[in-house]
Amino acid sequence: MNTNKKPLWLILAPVAFTILWAGGYGIAKVGLQYAEPMTLLSMRFSTVVILLFPFFLIFRPALPKHPKEWGHLVIVGVLVQAVYFGFCWWAFRSGVSAGVLAIFMSLQPILVAILAPKLAQEKVSWLRWLGLLLGLTGVFIVIIARSDIEPPTLIGVSFSVMGLLGITSGVLYEKRFGGGHHPIVANMVQYAAGFAVVAPIALIFETMEVTWTMEFFAALAYLAIGNSILAISLLLAMIRAGEVSRVSSLMFLVPPLAALFGWVLLGEEMPLFAWVGMAVAAIGVLIVSKNKTV
Repeated sequence: MNTNKKPLWLILAPVAFTILWAGGYGIAKVGLQYAEPMTLLSMRFSTVVILLFPFFLIFRPALPKHPKEWGHLVIVGVLVQAVYFGFCWWAFRSGVSAGVLAIFMSLQPILVAILAPKLAQEKVSWLRWLGLLLGLTGVFIVIIARSDIEPPTLIGVSFSVMGLLGITSGVLYEKRFGGGHHPIVANMVQYAAGFAVVAPIALIFETMEVTWTMEFFAALAYLAIGNSILAISLLLAMIRAGEVSRVSSLMFLVPPLAALFGWVLLGEEMPLFAWVGMAVAAIGVLIVSKNKTV
């Protein structure tokens, strides 16, 4: 009897997560046509907490037992929700396309591979390094290919890098200090923490005006349910079930899908040579995800 056989949900989780996560880039840009970044994030986070609260009352999941556990959940929430999404959405407002921002975020495995041995107590083999370097090469090809269409701005690049540091720090912190809390509890605490950070920023620095359209409601629904509840729950579950560097390598699969969403929803162009770069990155993720040896 094979006791190491993966459950079906863990086999399907990477595909579902990748599609849901990639779709969030283009759909976030759609939503940002009708509301400012921190205002939309505040609405997204509060919607998630409101939607999850009835399930909390029904299932009564166990709460963290110690203040330190609450603190870990709050820190992950601030890093992943406020820092990552906040800077990414500011990058969108600075003119960065969905595909290009996804390319920046696909650099995350490089940082994770460098930091994981010390912070996440994992080892990364030389084959994984090869896969990560191929992914990095693909990233630069895409950036160069799009430079004639959309030259990157300094502020857009800066916001993208800050978002990258936020998601990388959040993934590593979750791997090191995550306590395996119930997804309902983890999501409610983390999105509440994100709301506590972004709502005051929206109140102070933004007009908080919203243009109420069906497109805006559809975007908010996707961001709250598909991107926030389902995708984040899958990500945290995969992190707890496997190695952090393998989970993070899924980010290399997000850019081509994000570029497709950006083209369909927003008409954002992706030159032919850029798709070559994405193919190189895809080869890199296959190497990273398949190899387990040290």
